[in-house]
Amino acid sequence: MPERPDVSTLGRTDSWEGVRAVVAGFGTSGAAAVDNLLHLGASVHAVAESVNPKHLERAELLEVLGARIEVHEGATATLPDETDLLVVSPGFRPDAPIITAARERGVPVWGEVELAWRLRDPENPAPWLCVTGTNGKTTTVQMLDSILRAAGLRSVAAGNVGLPLTEAVMDPEPYDVIAVELSSFQLHYTASMSAESAVVLNIAEDHLDWYTGPTGMDDYARDKGRIYENVQRACVYNVADPATEELVRDADVMEGARAIGFTLGTPAAGMLGVVEDILVDRAFIEERATSAAELCTLDDLASRAPHFVANALAAAALARAHGISRSAVRDGLRAFRPDGHRIAVVAEHDGLTWVDDSKATNPHAAASSLVAFEPVVWVAGGLAKGAAFDDLVRSVGGRLRAAVLIGRDRQVIADALSRHAPDVPVIEVDTPETGAVGELDLMRRVVAAAAEAAQPGDTVLLAPGCASMDQFTDYAARGDAFAAAVQDHVRG
Repeated sequence: MPERPDVSTLGRTDSWEGVRAVVAGFGTSGAAAVDNLLHLGASVHAVAESVNPKHLERAELLEVLGARIEVHEGATATLPDETDLLVVSPGFRPDAPIITAARERGVPVWGEVELAWRLRDPENPAPWLCVTGTNGKTTTVQMLDSILRAAGLRSVAAGNVGLPLTEAVMDPEPYDVIAVELSSFQLHYTASMSAESAVVLNIAEDHLDWYTGPTGMDDYARDKGRIYENVQRACVYNVADPATEELVRDADVMEGARAIGFTLGTPAAGMLGVVEDILVDRAFIEERATSAAELCTLDDLASRAPHFVANALAAAALARAHGISRSAVRDGLRAFRPDGHRIAVVAEHDGLTWVDDSKATNPHAAASSLVAFEPVVWVAGGLAKGAAFDDLVRSVGGRLRAAVLIGRDRQVIADALSRHAPDVPVIEVDTPETGAVGELDLMRRVVAAAAEAAQPGDTVLLAPGCASMDQFTDYAARGDAFAAAVQDHVRG
């Protein structure tokens, strides 16, 4: 058997000829990995259980370019015999058979993020400003990208949102800086990354169907903390979430890297925070021991919701660590508008405000929405992914006018309400037929139930605290159906 190539030494300017790479999964990141490995000269075999229809055309093109693409049930169950490198998509658990086989045979296992880090231009590598956390990652990365662009830099949001990282680093026109969103799954398969600066926004229960067993939460937090390893300038943490600061303490960082906190209260020296409706910097100014510098006001932001303000502070901290001016921070935050289904007001009618936060797919995210409104008719439910709702209900039960529950795991929420907020009326809406008509029909019944339970001055808030795939195509389809049903209701 020929000696296996040492892929650990290979980068963007090396020849990958003779490297036999297997890419497991053919989603957005998997397709990007196949494309760029082919470009480098590797022999590529992609395996997947299924392919999203939007990726079929790209699969056909990559086959023409020389990739072998195998899509069928069981395609990822075994590792091909002659494999020098396995690149896995984020959804593969560490105990997946193909990964277990690679470990046993000494085959390196990388994620697309690890591959991208190794493929940066050695002469002009764009620094990475990295964001992870249970909630708020996409908003924070998009805020950061807006700030960087306001400063005149060629920036892009990449990773778990926007452009795949391999495509970002291989772009013929180099970026000045990359705003990188990373999930815990992506970080699990990343080892050599050295972000210029990084933040863990928060740590809360999520993905406990992936991180199973008694150490599941510890394993989840540990993967989040990998973002701080080898950080060069700033490890940004959430003062309100001590677990994030602990991850900073545990990280092995580059000499000179600083720990920078952000808080919704008055900041201490070395932090960013809020003073009398003004976002201020006491970390990146010379006179930080005695004063603070204004970044922007709460009125400059698209929302005053506490979690939205926290995301803005985190984005500002990463930008300031990169040397961005205070005026560019202000201009970038003023220009930013969140994507749909994030605390979006869809209607105000007959004294009721209807808000779509379908992106709140776990209890921590739902709690962040709920504390921004009062009183609330709460629309919740779906796939709980192993999470519990007791802490959420204990913290926000006093704000609830009623709860309208949907989805497979709605009983988990109903039980938490029964234990900790027994006076809150609970309305359960049964599952309709599947499909687009069924989705809208379900939400029409949800909206009718919520309208009946609400009183003038209330907010009806879709903040499900759960994933959507038991009843909807995705969280966006859930939010769209809610918004459409609300508009139908408003029109009478």
